Amino acid sequence: MPDPATADRPRDLLVSGHVNVDRFLRLEEFPRDDRTVPVASHRVVLGGTAGNLAVAATRLGVRTGLVARVGRDFPAEFHAALRRSGVDLRGLERIPDAPTPTAYILEDRQGRQRTLMDQGAMGDRVRARRTARPWVREYAWVHLTTGPPELQLELARAARRVGASVAADPAQEVHYRWDAPRLRRLLAEAEILFGNRAEIDRVAERLGTRRPDRLVERVPLVVRTEGAEGATAFSRAGTVHVRARRPRRVRSVVGAGDGFRAGFYAAWFRGEELRSCLTAGTRAATRALEGTEA
Repeated sequence: MPDPATADRPRDLLVSGHVNVDRFLRLEEFPRDDRTVPVASHRVVLGGTAGNLAVAATRLGVRTGLVARVGRDFPAEFHAALRRSGVDLRGLERIPDAPTPTAYILEDRQGRQRTLMDQGAMGDRVRARRTARPWVREYAWVHLTTGPPELQLELARAARRVGASVAADPAQEVHYRWDAPRLRRLLAEAEILFGNRAEIDRVAERLGTRRPDRLVERVPLVVRTEGAEGATAFSRAGTVHVRARRPRRVRSVVGAGDGFRAGFYAAWFRGEELRSCLTAGTRAATRALEGTEA
């Protein structure tokens, strides 16, 4: 549940991470080595871990803001869509000499995916403003997802200095962008760790344990999403598991995890118990899979 000490802050959740241009390429099948296959269809949408979560959470009534970097080529229609969503965009920075982060998402006819990521403005060596802005103190929680580890750690420290709580969610970048020393520093600042099964397992492995429940020695709450199996929360008070709701159809698996987090936070900021927060998360993830809204 939210900390009563920050319950009167004007905003709930500041999300730091990627705002992407997502390019979906639909293929009949993935190419074999040294082969070419035609693209059956191509669509371009606004995406990114932070962008998806911020928009979805705002839609569910969470007062949400963004910290992200985009490039000179960030589409005007995507910026307008973010403004219409009601997300606080004071932390959205345009980098004039870098391209917008772009994900190339390949999908075959069986629904399998492969993703290529061009970090662009979210690259580790891109110069940008310092993340510690005065308005961070307006937020009760800061959610750190994909992005340059050193910038995320800087924002975590800034959040803690002004009494905000921190959630760690390195997502797929835990496999290639976060080493053990940085993960230890991240969890030392965090109240919650989010991830899917593979991501939580990787954190546990990097920190010298094979058991996700042992991570609560470093962070009070671990929330693990498990796809069709639902979600599990590990805390110092015990373990809670909820089942997933079966989707009527699956439009795309991209954004389901962000939907889960949005649903979880919506219940969290209403002061609901942990099991209800997990249930709200799985319901929101199902809507994301189906391509429907709240």
